[in-house]
Amino acid sequence: MKSQDIRAKFLEFFESKKHQIVPSAPMVMKNDPTLMFINSGMAPFKEYFLGNGTPKNNRIADTQKCLRVSGKHNDLEEVGYDTYHHTMFEMLGNWSFGDYFKKEAIAWAWELLTEVYKIDKDILYVTVFEGSDEDGLQLDQEAYDLWKEIVPEERILMGNKKDNFWEMGSQGPCGPCSEIHVDIRSDEEKAKIPGAELVNQDHPQVVEIWNLVFMQYNRKADKSLEKLPERHVDTGMGFERLCMVLQDVKSNYDTDVFTPIIREIEAITNTEYGKDEKTNVAIRVIADHVRAVSFSIADGQLPSNNTAGYVIRRILRRAVRYGFTFLNKKEPFIYRLVEVLDKKMGKAFPEIKDQKHLIQNVIKEEEASFLRTLDQGLVLLDGLMENVKGTEVSGQKVFELKDTYGFPEDLTELILKENNLTYNKKEFEKLLEEQKGKGREATAIQTDDWVTILEDEEEEFVGYDTLEVDVKLVKYRKIETKKDGVQYQLVFNLTPFYPEGGGQVGDKGYLESQDGDIVYIIDTKKENNLIVHIAKTLPKKLDTTFKAVVDEKQRMRTAANHTATHLLHQALREVLGTHVEQKGSAVHSKYLRFDFSHFSKLTSEELRDVEDFVNARIEGKLPLIEKRNQPLAEAMEEGAMALFGEKYGDTVRSVRFGQSIELCGGTHVENTADIWHFKIKSEGAVAAGIRRIEAITYDATKEFYFENNRAYYEIKDALNNPKDAVKAVTDLKDENAKLKKQIEDLLKEKAKNLKGDLKNELEEINGVQFLAKQVDLDQNGIKNLAFELGGEIKNLFLFFATATENKVMLTCYISKELAAERGYDAGKVVRELGKLIHGGGGGQPFFATAGGKNPGGIPKVMERVREYVK
Repeated sequence: MKSQDIRAKFLEFFESKKHQIVPSAPMVMKNDPTLMFINSGMAPFKEYFLGNGTPKNNRIADTQKCLRVSGKHNDLEEVGYDTYHHTMFEMLGNWSFGDYFKKEAIAWAWELLTEVYKIDKDILYVTVFEGSDEDGLQLDQEAYDLWKEIVPEERILMGNKKDNFWEMGSQGPCGPCSEIHVDIRSDEEKAKIPGAELVNQDHPQVVEIWNLVFMQYNRKADKSLEKLPERHVDTGMGFERLCMVLQDVKSNYDTDVFTPIIREIEAITNTEYGKDEKTNVAIRVIADHVRAVSFSIADGQLPSNNTAGYVIRRILRRAVRYGFTFLNKKEPFIYRLVEVLDKKMGKAFPEIKDQKHLIQNVIKEEEASFLRTLDQGLVLLDGLMENVKGTEVSGQKVFELKDTYGFPEDLTELILKENNLTYNKKEFEKLLEEQKGKGREATAIQTDDWVTILEDEEEEFVGYDTLEVDVKLVKYRKIETKKDGVQYQLVFNLTPFYPEGGGQVGDKGYLESQDGDIVYIIDTKKENNLIVHIAKTLPKKLDTTFKAVVDEKQRMRTAANHTATHLLHQALREVLGTHVEQKGSAVHSKYLRFDFSHFSKLTSEELRDVEDFVNARIEGKLPLIEKRNQPLAEAMEEGAMALFGEKYGDTVRSVRFGQSIELCGGTHVENTADIWHFKIKSEGAVAAGIRRIEAITYDATKEFYFENNRAYYEIKDALNNPKDAVKAVTDLKDENAKLKKQIEDLLKEKAKNLKGDLKNELEEINGVQFLAKQVDLDQNGIKNLAFELGGEIKNLFLFFATATENKVMLTCYISKELAAERGYDAGKVVRELGKLIHGGGGGQPFFATAGGKNPGGIPKVMERVREYVK
């Protein structure tokens, strides 16, 4: 059965069981500070399990893109070495939110596997939660009895808390689970060891394929459990593993999910999968990682040096180094695999097809960049090996290579081994753990349970219509981090505060109680569908009415910048072409940032046209036309633009200014005239095919033009108030250029005269034509003079010093044949003598320079360099 048919049959089966089939959510997680990426099928539905939202259907099924590379669920280092772990994978799942429970979940899972997919019942095992003394929980007897009706008891195994009790995190909904495992070993292998003994023992052919989680408890901050008001079902089946079973192969990589990619890697690298284990691992790593990186980029997460972006960069670099080390690929090639990925998965996941060219460009540029890093690291490593004493390199040096230059330790180890060297692993691992510990300590968060003040109150956002409203506190909790200290998260029945989202920062403001007590709201965020207000203190009285007031100035400035991003998006598509798509934005009160797809730097004329386009719409005084709770299909028919990587519901909010229509939940001005003016401050590249514009509006533009005007009059005043300031500056530049030319000519003449004098001052020391002297020339003149003398005189060793009031420069020139014959090294000379002038430097064996700030050290320098030659 082909993988596409396997996926389709799963969805068709649960559709027949009255489940709503929903599309996969973007893999990049939003509005959840505990996750960077979707790491399980349930993550997009977390708000329903937490009781912060109500699903439109109590039965849902889907296939969800997942990524597991950080935190608790971290499979990265296992990927490639075994045949059943992946970074990016599909999780097939069915969900019940307060509807059916264990009976139906278990019966349907068995029906699908054995009657629809026709998997042999004799190769399946199931596990049941055995209970936990720690939590005071007994055996999951209900699940055991249900399984006993359809599975022989010898195939029902007891599972401990680690394997059979699923938790969302350290707090939150959780419950026992039943896993279904499959044993696809040969009959001979089964005769030697029963499958029951290999369940959950990391055997590559005895693997879990489906996990049925029964959410019935809530884990509190003190680690105790309480029953949930409603019970839920959350299941997840590994699509790739299911394909392995149904296609009768022994590895996920032998399924048609991966084989087309593997064939392409073989063709590009001139290798053969299946012949050599090191080659096999490298090919599996690359085949897996190109999927993870491609889907992440398609969902809006580009490789970068920050948080989620760094995770994607790390995955791609791991693939590059395996190709570099084991497949001998020294040029970009992984980007070429995106074409195969599109053909294989583009139908089920159209985002790959729609974003294919962007994905290819970004991966190619990232590959080229990291290959340059590897080249640099190889040069540094060569130097390290030349200077090592004995056969062991220090762990500190290997750590510096990794931490400072991004050179991976496994590649360092491989190259050292080829040169009969090792490195101090204990020292390296200690430094690495210290670095990780600092990161964990900085990001550690202690969260208390929610304290409920009002029962059964649903939160409502009213901030589109008002900046001030009377509210009541529904619940709060205390949180503490090393960075921010103690803070409180507050939830109200109503709120005018806009939570951070869609690139826009959260509102600030204050709460005022009826007796005058004021609490400042320092930020507003959205967490699992809750609008959370962050404050440093709690109100003195909790069960009372407060006046919630948003900072009007900040809201107005932010709204102006947000509306400007919409107009900018329209302008870029108009000026550059409809290939332009938004790839990210940041809307603050002081500035806006807009990332977009485009293949080249914008010219001055294009930037001016974009600015003029936006400012024309501002001058046009276009009113805001918004439609709330509009059906998504209707909004799209009207021409509204949707953004890749965003998850939209059945109803949306559309925002229109003239011909600009976008789906957007952010705050905007009532009329474009409120923006006042739009000014681009910078434009540059973020990644291959991605450009970034930073701009200002409203008060910031007024301040910008005020400062520029002030600077203009200061310049005029410095130029004695000419009538034409531009002409005066141009004349000054021309005059300066003429004077510089005259100075250069004078210095050349001076150096020419000096050259003859220096020849007469040369002395022979041990066969070396030596001269050390303090001279009055610029650095360029000294360099030219040294090389001219070197071209005329053999076995030359020159050392020059120049000094001003607080700056010293040392220059050392040694004839190349002399450096090679006697082992002289100009770089080592200036590095050592640079210490005497409180500075340092370096260079090549035949020419090097050093800088410092102690002219008083020059006599000692001259004395020491003479000793060096002697």
